[in-house]
Amino acid sequence: MDHSHHDHSHHEMMDHSAHMGHGDHGGDGQNMCNMNMLFTWDTNNLCIVFRQWHISSNFSLFVSLLAIVALGAGYEALREAIRRYEAAVTRRANSVPREIESLYQDDEDHEQDAETDPFFGAVITGQNRDEVTKRAHIIKSVLYAVQNFYAFMIMLIFMTYNGWVMLACSFGAGLGYLLFGGQTTVAKETACH
Repeated sequence: MDHSHHDHSHHEMMDHSAHMGHGDHGGDGQNMCNMNMLFTWDTNNLCIVFRQWHISSNFSLFVSLLAIVALGAGYEALREAIRRYEAAVTRRANSVPREIESLYQDDEDHEQDAETDPFFGAVITGQNRDEVTKRAHIIKSVLYAVQNFYAFMIMLIFMTYNGWVMLACSFGAGLGYLLFGGQTTVAKETACH
């Protein structure tokens, strides 16, 4: 039986797939990114989330690890800022009577007595608690979206499966908690958000 005319496309496809990686294989090979799916300590051709965030030397690794620590700490700072905002909203909503205008029923000059809240940028006179909480809920929704985006980006950084990067993420979270998490409990869910 003659196998000389046998289709070799599967073999050729396997050879070409070895050359098709997860990175850019330009002529010089400098921008090649390794995509690890298993834990490793190897930083050779490591790219972090973006092809442009390419580790090419020990110095770039060191700077990148510092940046990751800062990102992890920054996430905890953002969470603390959101917690403080939510607490301020709750205090503000609880201090606003259901109808402030009723306090001024007998006062003809109540428009002059209206006070502006610098934190919320709202005129207090005539506002009720529901209006304050509606506006705050919109702002909290935006902050929640930003917090989730931030958390998922940190998750993607962690998922390089590189030990150094994973340690930097964890160290940054711990440092952020040390600096900004004094009012929160340590036992929190380890979800992405």
